Amino acid sequence: MPGQSELAGRVVLVGAHGHGRWHLQNLRRLAEVSDVRLVGVCDPRPLDDELRALAGDVPVSASLDELLAATSPDVTVICTPIHTHTDLALTAARAGSAVLLEKPPTPTMAEFDRLVEGIEATGVPCQIGFQSLGSAAIGRVRELVDGGAIGAVRGIGGACAWVRDATYYGRASWAGRRSVDGVPVVDGALTNPFAHAVATALALTGATGAGSLESVEVELYRANPIEADDTSCLRIRTADGTVVTIAATLAAERPRDPVLVVHGSTGRITLSYKTGEVRLQAGDVDETSTHPSADLLEDLLAHLRDRSRPLLVPPSATRSFMEVVEAVRCAPDPVEIPDRRAEGAGPTAHQVVPGIDALVDRAADELRLFSELGVPWAQEPSVRQLTTPADR
Repeated sequence: MPGQSELAGRVVLVGAHGHGRWHLQNLRRLAEVSDVRLVGVCDPRPLDDELRALAGDVPVSASLDELLAATSPDVTVICTPIHTHTDLALTAARAGSAVLLEKPPTPTMAEFDRLVEGIEATGVPCQIGFQSLGSAAIGRVRELVDGGAIGAVRGIGGACAWVRDATYYGRASWAGRRSVDGVPVVDGALTNPFAHAVATALALTGATGAGSLESVEVELYRANPIEADDTSCLRIRTADGTVVTIAATLAAERPRDPVLVVHGSTGRITLSYKTGEVRLQAGDVDETSTHPSADLLEDLLAHLRDRSRPLLVPPSATRSFMEVVEAVRCAPDPVEIPDRRAEGAGPTAHQVVPGIDALVDRAADELRLFSELGVPWAQEPSVRQLTTPADR
């Protein structure tokens, strides 16, 4: 990749609060080593002193149309509520700006199709903000698998355990919601905080495009008083027969970094996608390596300079992920978990499900759903059939 000093571009950020703070910090980093410049912020809420200091002396507007007209950015970074993504991305694209769109790209498959069609009609590039998909660790895992390091692949398991407190669910009107005023949001554990686990597992299998999935089984549960799931699991069967099982909770006993495990007939590969760490365990071999991740904004700017360079995460690379989002959206509402306890107080109050950490690990190790592991509160999965052998 060209050095950072070669990067140049005018950038507008839409949504400075929440994760938008990270984008402001990243833009400051790029400004120190390149000609990348933040030229405007679009946000309906006033910026506090910290955000204003990060943004610097740039215009702030509640109107994206007005800001685009005034600044003519090369790239518009969109970090807003999920259900606002499509309209904002298309507004930027129609103004001639490339788009870096935070994950998940949209809350429904219909909105995803509208996004893709609209972006293609403008001819501008669009990158989806799955940062883990920019990691060289994915290539390393594929290299090990293709080289036979763990024998025949039996499947991929994901174990995800975090804690989210009352502040997390109170941060916005759409947080922890399946819909707002009838508009789908789908802000559940598997579709937002652990979306990277799902998307990265699919990338490891190569099953990312249209027609690459056979079915998605979903089980949704909640320990918190929310609409969406905070504890859930799913099993994906790809068109070539690979099984991917992801188990997740935001009501963990002991939070830790999520991992994906590629199970083989003679060993296993563990990927910590947040750190880029890859561990191979096979026979007498037990080795760990750490791999860098490309910044997706830098990659998009490099693509603008040289259109022959493919984007790391174009919308087409997230279509199968959106099939999973659609399966979650169409599944029955989450079942309340009766066996839980409250810990903490005030804004740090949070729910803990006893035994959930071990359950998440078992599901990832055995490639089975909660309902198949003897959990008393588990329900039969919702199954979304996408293709059949006759379709392939």
